Amino acid sequence: MANALKIANLSLIVLFPVAWFAPLLRAGLLPLFGLSEISVISGLQSLWRSDVFLALMVTVFALFAPYLKTIGLALVQFGLLDDRALPVLGWLGKLAMADIFLVALYIVVAEGVGVGRVEVAWGLYLFSGCILVSLGLSMAASRRKT
Repeated sequence: MANALKIANLSLIVLFPVAWFAPLLRAGLLPLFGLSEISVISGLQSLWRSDVFLALMVTVFALFAPYLKTIGLALVQFGLLDDRALPVLGWLGKLAMADIFLVALYIVVAEGVGVGRVEVAWGLYLFSGCILVSLGLSMAASRRKT
């Protein structure tokens, strides 16, 4: 069981960057025109040009928090970091969950306005899945240590 948890966690080190570049959603202004794909990275690039503070927050929530949590959990699993770090790692995972909420909120707002068209893409499911698996792994790790 411990090896399966380690493999699952290490797979997130590869899957998170894939999820960052995968299309989260497709958006278009009018139904007649094609849809542009938006990923975490392309969204961050746009944010850095328009709102640096928000871009910094999203960078922390979408990139740093989940990746640092995953690396930290791997260090705990391999005995290179003390188990007392698990509460902090769980907190980092919860910060990453805020990103999924923001994306869902943007989709609801964009669809409610009715000006354009928004479609959810496979990257949103991959990113959400990575975050949820990461949260599950940290819960499993904290249960094993108690």
